[in-house]
Amino acid sequence: MADHRKGAPSQRQLRVGELIRHALAEIFSRGDTYDPALDGAVTVVEVSMSPDLRHATAYVMPFAGHRSNEVMAALERSRKRIRGEVGRRVTLKFLPDLHFRQDTSLDYAARVDEILHRPDVARDLARRDEDDQDHE
Repeated sequence: MADHRKGAPSQRQLRVGELIRHALAEIFSRGDTYDPALDGAVTVVEVSMSPDLRHATAYVMPFAGHRSNEVMAALERSRKRIRGEVGRRVTLKFLPDLHFRQDTSLDYAARVDEILHRPDVARDLARRDEDDQDHE
């Protein structure tokens, strides 16, 4: 019996997600979206698949200098065409419905970094390190 933890993606979900991510990256890099707002404007960070492989959520980041609202609107406008392009590049029994979400992991990491570098937090971390050294 397979041991699947709840919420953890299966190997098949991961493999199909990577196939779709590579196809999307190729589509965006070659400008096969036929939308000038997307030409060279977006990168695909990750694609997560639903357990039944019927839905794919692509986490994307607009490149610097591109307005994220415009890019996300263009992705939504071009969703069906992009799905068709993915279908030409990836052979699957069922082509998943594509959903696009803006990846915010770098914003979150920058916020955590900002917090860690605040003087009051740095002082507390230094004090904790001193306490740890005293106990050794």
